[in-house]
Formats: sequence, structure tokens, C-alpha cells
Amino acid sequence: MSTQFQGVIPPVVTPRHADGSIDTASLKNVTKHLLDGGVSGLFVLGSSGEVPYLTNVERELVVSTIADANAGAVPLIVGANEQTTNRVIEEAKKVIDLGADAIVVTSMYYAIGNAAETETHFRDIHAAVETPIFAYDVPVRTHFKLPTDLLVRLGRDGVIAGVKDSSGDDVSFRQLLLAAKDVPNFDIFTGHEVVVDGALLGGAQGVVPGLGNVDPAGYRRLFDAAAAGDWAGAAREQDRLADVFEIVYAPNGRVSGGAAGLGAFKTALQVMGIIESNTMSVPMLSLNDAETSAIRGILERNGLV
Repeated sequence: MSTQFQGVIPPVVTPRHADGSIDTASLKNVTKHLLDGGVSGLFVLGSSGEVPYLTNVERELVVSTIADANAGAVPLIVGANEQTTNRVIEEAKKVIDLGADAIVVTSMYYAIGNAAETETHFRDIHAAVETPIFAYDVPVRTHFKLPTDLLVRLGRDGVIAGVKDSSGDDVSFRQLLLAAKDVPNFDIFTGHEVVVDGALLGGAQGVVPGLGNVDPAGYRRLFDAAAAGDWAGAAREQDRLADVFEIVYAPNGRVSGGAAGLGAFKTALQVMGIIESNTMSVPMLSLNDAETSAIRGILERNGLV
């Protein structure tokens, strides 16, 4: 039933110089790398972009830099990340003015809500902006799992254009796909890098993979194979990408879980010569030389360097 968004839409990382400032030249390089890899869109100001750590000025700089580098080539789907409804509306209007073609919205966080308040949250945001809204199901960060019946109801009513699922709950994801099969203009994306072939087989419209920053062409090949009904080919590409995903385990507990995954993506891009530095947003630690060497080895065996 997809008519709006589909394919591979990576959540773009945010490179920093060694002094911590935003590296706009590297950000443009990442954008070009993604476009050259055949992505279908760009998800800006997501978790992989370290959005909780960005100041308001940095957020605006990131969106405007990517919009300029993209030059309308693919849709920009931008996170409107704030704790409560009116703050999200304010952020949404700001990123729409900067070039967002759609916005991504979580349930409330820090504020304690329930399903009824979450429904009001999404409906009020929809009433305030004309741009398509994707619900972002990421309970590891919001501490609230978006209920399937709520998402389907909001989709049927045209409140949301789809869902970006980063719940890690593959059972509820499959249940959502089944429940939303007949909902028009409702696009469901998995954020789970290593089970994309299964998600597409189940009817998902696409994937938002953090690892897509490193290997966008691989995810494009996977998506194209699935679209052609070549599920064996899709599985082979997914198996290779699962091996590339081993880069996130290189830190082996030295840094936080967030810094490990995002740091691995940044380190890989640095090794590949796409960004200048693997510097993380404070207070996250950056990966060290030993971890970088381990990541290089994984990239080499997968033909990425």
C-alpha cells in the first residue's frame, strides 16, 4: 500500500572535528557517500546523528548542511526531538523551514504519559503541521512502547504517514505489519540492521539502518533483491551486512552502548576516508587505536577499504 516513502533511508551521523565542533565538510562527504550508494532518503537528527547531544544551533547547522548537499536529490526526513507536544511542534516548524520533507516524532519522554496522552500528542502535532509525520518507536530512549492498535488507528486517520521501528521487538513489528496491511499511505520501516530481509519479506516498506552510513550500497542491493523477489540474494547480502555489523562490538564494553555503536560507524567512516575524525559528542568517549584496528579488519574482509 506504500505510495509515499520506501527503500533505504539511513540516519545520518554527525561528524565532529577533534575540537568537538561540527565538521560540515565531512558531513557533506557523508551525504555524498550516501547518495552515491543509492539511498532513497536521508533521516536527519536521529539517534545515529547524536541528536540529544546537539545544541539548537548545531541542529540547525546539521539540517541546513545536509539539505544543501542533498540539493533535493532525495527526501529529507528530519527528527523533531523534544520532550513534550508544544516543544515538538516548535522544533518541527523549525526543521520544516530548513527543508524537512517529513518529520519523525517519538512519544513524550522525561514527561510521564500513557497511551491516551500519546495519542493526543500525535494528533496535536498533526494539527499543527502539514508535513508528513513518522512515529518513531524507540522505547530504549522513551521508556514507552508505542501500542500497535494506536499506531494503526493514527495511520487510518491520516495522523501519521508511517512508523520507524527501533523497538528491537520483532514480534510486535510483524504484528504491526499484519495489522496495517490495508492502511493506505502508511509506510513502515525497520531500524534493525541485521534482519532487514525478514522485515521486507513481512511487508515493510524499507529500512533506516545506522550501519547504512558505512555501507549504503549494500543495503540498496539488499532492498533491490527483495523488491525483485530474489530472497536468496537478499539473504546473502544481509549475511554480509551482519558481518559488517560486527564493528559495533569492537569496543568490548570499554565505552557506553550508545558510544560503541555510533563510535563504530564514525570510526569506520574515518578509516574509509569519508570523515576526518571519529570524535564523539561529550561526554561520550571516542574509540581508540586498538578498536579502530579491529574495525579496519572487519571492513577489509568485507571489501569496504
